[in-house]
Amino acid sequence: MRIEVLFDKEAKNKTLRTGWGVSFLVEEKVLFDTGENGAWLTENMKILNVNIDKIKAVVISHDHWDHQGGLWELLKRKKGLTIYACPNFSAEFKDKAKKLNGNLKGTKNITETSKNIFVTGEITGEYKGEYMPEQALVVKTNKGISVITGCAHPGIIKMLNTVKKNFPKEDIYAVLGGFHLMDKDKMLIEIIADEFKKIGVKKVGATHCSGPRAEEIFKLKYKKDFLPIKAGAEIKV
Repeated sequence: MRIEVLFDKEAKNKTLRTGWGVSFLVEEKVLFDTGENGAWLTENMKILNVNIDKIKAVVISHDHWDHQGGLWELLKRKKGLTIYACPNFSAEFKDKAKKLNGNLKGTKNITETSKNIFVTGEITGEYKGEYMPEQALVVKTNKGISVITGCAHPGIIKMLNTVKKNFPKEDIYAVLGGFHLMDKDKMLIEIIADEFKKIGVKKVGATHCSGPRAEEIFKLKYKKDFLPIKAGAEIKV
């Protein structure tokens, strides 16, 4: 399957908008997160020849501005778009999605959004001392499963272990997205990177809130199997 990076803090060329947050498009039909700004996201979509009419669903990892910021512009452009959200997202998020005619679906447990594309369902996390529900996207191919995360507030290892429980017979081919390690020390990041190896993760694309230190450590650990994540990049899984 093909995963396109539509939005990130870096881009493959200067024509693409960059900012905080991420947005990944799987097989032209399932969008995972929408970055911080709708105008910037749709501008990148136009440059990258992404057809909004082909997008069947949007999965929002968690209820933070830099992951759902572009959603509202998409809903204005495509009425009735299906949105997969954690049941414990804020009432404000749910009300706004419904007001813009979004087809809101709460994902408490693992859910297949499209053939071989799954949402993990709500995983318990914490942010600044408050409950932070989050979910990841899982893409299943003949290479194994690939996991896309927004910020991994529950902890990236906890999220991968949750995925493994749901897909016990599958190897993890790639893990892409934000790992929320930007405020962690080098030793802890190295322990986490080593745990990736123990779990059997074959390729890694750390970006967004993973932080420069984590990106460098994963790059050293994974060498040619480190995947640079930038707007405009395409990843085959």
